[in-house]
Amino acid sequence: MRWSPLPLPNEQKAKALQQEIGVPYEIACLLLQRGIEDFDTAKSFFRPELSDLLDPFLMLGMQEAVDRIFQAIEKDEKIMVFGDYDVDGTTAVALVYSFLNKSHPNCIYYIPDRYEEGYGVSTQGIDYAKANNVSLIIALDCGIKAVDKLAYAQTLGIDFIICDHHLPGSQLPEAIAILDPKQADCPYPFKDLCGCGIGFKLIHALTLYIGGTINDIIDYMDLVAMAIAADIVPMKGENRILTHFGIKQIQENPRVGIRSFVSQLKRKLTVSDLVFIIAPRINGAGRIKHGSHAVALLLSEDIEEALSRSRAIELYNSERKELDQKITLQALDQIKQNEEESFYSTVVIQPDWHKGVIGIVASRLIETYYRPTVVFAASGNYYTASVRSVKGVDVYQILEACKEHIVQFGGHRYAAGLTIKPENYLSFKKAFELAVAEVIEPEQRIPSTAFDLELSLDKITPKFYRIMSQMAPFGPGNMRPVFLTKDCLDGGKTKAVGEDQSHLKLEVTDDSQTTLEGIGFGMANHISRIKGRDPFQILYTVEENEFRGVKSLQLKLKDLKFEVNS
Repeated sequence: MRWSPLPLPNEQKAKALQQEIGVPYEIACLLLQRGIEDFDTAKSFFRPELSDLLDPFLMLGMQEAVDRIFQAIEKDEKIMVFGDYDVDGTTAVALVYSFLNKSHPNCIYYIPDRYEEGYGVSTQGIDYAKANNVSLIIALDCGIKAVDKLAYAQTLGIDFIICDHHLPGSQLPEAIAILDPKQADCPYPFKDLCGCGIGFKLIHALTLYIGGTINDIIDYMDLVAMAIAADIVPMKGENRILTHFGIKQIQENPRVGIRSFVSQLKRKLTVSDLVFIIAPRINGAGRIKHGSHAVALLLSEDIEEALSRSRAIELYNSERKELDQKITLQALDQIKQNEEESFYSTVVIQPDWHKGVIGIVASRLIETYYRPTVVFAASGNYYTASVRSVKGVDVYQILEACKEHIVQFGGHRYAAGLTIKPENYLSFKKAFELAVAEVIEPEQRIPSTAFDLELSLDKITPKFYRIMSQMAPFGPGNMRPVFLTKDCLDGGKTKAVGEDQSHLKLEVTDDSQTTLEGIGFGMANHISRIKGRDPFQILYTVEENEFRGVKSLQLKLKDLKFEVNS
């Protein structure tokens, strides 16, 4: 793994900021690396305010959307809230449905079946709406490319409002309103909302329209925080504000449906907990059973009912884990058997692989073979795939270059989905390999970890940690700071830990004569050289560890290398 330093800020600027806001020099450097250069930007960064959220009516189409929804309410039209089956989609549906349902009970929600309908607005969903006398569909986290589906809905007399954050195609669907800041002519200043974030802007606009304020809808921010964390959108601007208040709400008063997940934590909930504990469980419903189970859980108000639903979702998540482990092993075996076929990319297939976990499997394969990866499974008469990429390689553009072999595709720079005809598998595989080979740079074929600063261990004090932790919530664009320390030695108490003794419990000291503890998961293979007093370097984040009521700072190792001359 390459260790890549982030650019160091100008020393004079760092000293000036240090003086202005009264923080350690290293904190001033971290802030400058994140574009925070003066007192005012530092204040809004450390103290997010609801008043800094943008006016939702700046978004193209918002007035039309609000007018059409109030028209539906006045005429008692039936409204369907339609959303994708992942965390972003299900939280968005729970948010908009529960908001509308309070004043307009003539409202239903619909999540497409991952296997029978696939991603996005579906013909089955539109037919279901027609059969249930729905005249307005609000589509969340999907719809921006559903040109044909919306044309079909028009023939049935059903209007659509699209709330999406994906890149539009060359043609926009015919809808009453399209809310998507990524539209070419949308003046909305913040372009990085997730689908649930756009749903939140819609209910904010509806609230303002009837004379309410942002404080009236603060209870919905927990759902937005879950979606922002799970969808890995930049933790900047409005996303940062919404996540800050959403996490605060989950910490202080979690909604009934997720209480059993939150209660497993013995500490304050963080964005990492949303990503690694809550999101996989909400996603598990759509992967293994049906996304509507996740919406029902999020809408639960009765404790017994919520417990029953959360137990079912725990079972789906356990099944998901077993499946992804099994399929990953099979996929790794397939790669080994066909090593001569691919050099720059990984493309694997087994028709009976579970469609719900192939995205996770693609990410797992990148951990072993660091290259753009496509994992296919059968879906009816087609093959469907999840695509994942490596840093700096835009798979959406690569799929664009392969589109003659593809029935349909969509997604983002680093994650996408596609469908092909079975007879086109080999031609797609060859085209994908060639397209990746054309754009990938040599350094993009080696995993790299960026680090913010080189530190001596004496700089890591409780005050330093306390201020740094206020830089949360962390995420893309504001990652948890990573540090490098050189010339490290064993402090004397380093040992292997864990059931299989594979983890490293480190006691480390450096030239500053400071000793700290650290944990390196899966790093116990280094122990003999560490105990042999070989000097080493570490890359790590800093966290607080609590053991038997005593709190201490701990280094969480990302990587460890021995000094070249040792």
